[in-house]
Amino acid sequence: MEKKEEISTNEYLRGIVLNLPESPGIYQYLNAEGTIIYVGKAKNLKRRVSSYFNREHPNGKTRVLVSKIADIRYIVVKTEEDALLLENNLIKKYRPRYNVMLKDDKTYPSICVSNEYFPRIFKTRKIIRNGSGYYGPYSHVPSMYAVLDLIKKLYPIRTCKLNLTPENINAGKFDICLEYHIKNCKGPCIGRQSHEDYMKDIREIKEILKGDTQIVSDLLMEEMQALASEMKFEEAQKIKEKYDLIETYRSKSEVVNSIIHNVDVFSIEMDENSAYINYLHITNGCINQAFTFEYKKRLNETKEELLQLGIVEMRERYNSTSREIIVPFEVDMEMNNVTFTIPQRGEKKHLLDLSVMNVKQYKVDRLKQADKLNPEQKKVRILKEIQDQLHMEKMPAHIECFDNSNIQGSNAVAACVVFKMGKPSKQDYRKFNIKTVEGPDDYASMKEVVRRRYTRLIEEGSPLPDLIITDGGKGQMEVVREVIEDELHLRIPIAGLAKDRRHRTSELLYGFPPLTIGIKQSTPLFHLLENIQDEVHRFAITFHRDKRSKSQVASALDSIPGIGEKRKAALLKTFKSVARIKKATLEEIAAVVGEAAAKNIKESLTE
Repeated sequence: MEKKEEISTNEYLRGIVLNLPESPGIYQYLNAEGTIIYVGKAKNLKRRVSSYFNREHPNGKTRVLVSKIADIRYIVVKTEEDALLLENNLIKKYRPRYNVMLKDDKTYPSICVSNEYFPRIFKTRKIIRNGSGYYGPYSHVPSMYAVLDLIKKLYPIRTCKLNLTPENINAGKFDICLEYHIKNCKGPCIGRQSHEDYMKDIREIKEILKGDTQIVSDLLMEEMQALASEMKFEEAQKIKEKYDLIETYRSKSEVVNSIIHNVDVFSIEMDENSAYINYLHITNGCINQAFTFEYKKRLNETKEELLQLGIVEMRERYNSTSREIIVPFEVDMEMNNVTFTIPQRGEKKHLLDLSVMNVKQYKVDRLKQADKLNPEQKKVRILKEIQDQLHMEKMPAHIECFDNSNIQGSNAVAACVVFKMGKPSKQDYRKFNIKTVEGPDDYASMKEVVRRRYTRLIEEGSPLPDLIITDGGKGQMEVVREVIEDELHLRIPIAGLAKDRRHRTSELLYGFPPLTIGIKQSTPLFHLLENIQDEVHRFAITFHRDKRSKSQVASALDSIPGIGEKRKAALLKTFKSVARIKKATLEEIAAVVGEAAAKNIKESLTE
């Protein structure tokens, strides 16, 4: 019964796909319950929808989506831009399970110029469609307060909520308040300021809120010069103070040449699960709007697809009518009377770089927040980064690193440290005395140790590492490969960590022939590799020093007549070292090993 139903569903969907028009539009996938589970746009509906059913999808989530499609709806539109806008609106309306969603859904404040006879200027989070003007929203609240503060210093606009209609003012319903006495308001409530004069200030305020500070600055300069020519120097000085205020504000907010006007700038950064998009709106060379947001990926969407969604989302949110959009790479989308620019140099490139810098910082900040909430997630991310950098099939959850230590071939030893999920697993560390190699031969020593390590793990049936790292360059990597691949026939990725002349971690080598993998210093990934290299070096050196110290002590006491293993152990337990035995008195030594043996020790060690 289920099979018949599945066949009929497939035939039903195939019938819809075959009859789809080859024109722009949006398509909706519905599940068996009739719920919209995905909304998409297309330049060519038939070609786009067919692609979901005509091939095998490598991404598991896409395969799951296709398996749940029980019905298809579509809407034909005239242009691709209409499709973009309609897709964005439908995603917001239905919030389909398999569509990316804007993660940041906070309400940001705007500045309102109220629709009143004497308009008020104030911040608000509510947009009321009553004819009032709204500027924003401001994602960076301090920027909003900076604009409001500038307006307050430039213009004595009323802050009261009185109903200042001409009828109420003429009827004398109001009394002047403190704001009038401290010269923050010119008293329109009692007829001290005309409607014409008040609205002149409002017009200039609106220009500032649009970012057109140059216009206001020019008007103030003309007014100041006119007053000065009429010998009204006191009034001219007041205008000059306003002019200086706005020029100071402009100098702080000026980004590029004021010729660049009404331009949108977008940039994008991605990681495994999210896309981060930055939006800047430029008016007269100044950033008038700035916003960075996050999309959670659902179906392994590409950078291009997510940037397209972000462009439509932000232009709609901020009511942008910019005719030029600056982007970091080519986007396959057409918008009416809009040009897409990918600048290579100059001031537009400066704006794009500024956007990229902001989106990268936002990404870092979000990752830091996530790491604080879930430290294990940070380790996984770093290990995934190693996997991506080295193109490994598997994440290196289990890493082992080897190092040799000897001085002119004496007391040759080696060490193996183990890191699991990015953390030292000290109970799995191993020390090795070199048994088959005579003299200082690091390559032969490495071969012996690696052979012993993994032969034993195979015999015990213990887990093998996901990645082997040698504390050395290409030569060390090759001898490890000879043992792992040629002798033991294992497939374990091998990397090498090299140090510079100052004995600092400098580069990661990988592959055969080995290639240098570029890793930026001061990144978490670099610090992990540096930590692994420092740890294996410390462990090997400590083991070597211990062995050399015991060897030196043993050789000094072994040649003394009457000193066997028991007496040697008793002496070292009491005095800790040969140097302290030398300094001890005959009586102190005799108390441990007897008088006869004590005399032999004193004679031998003072020679």
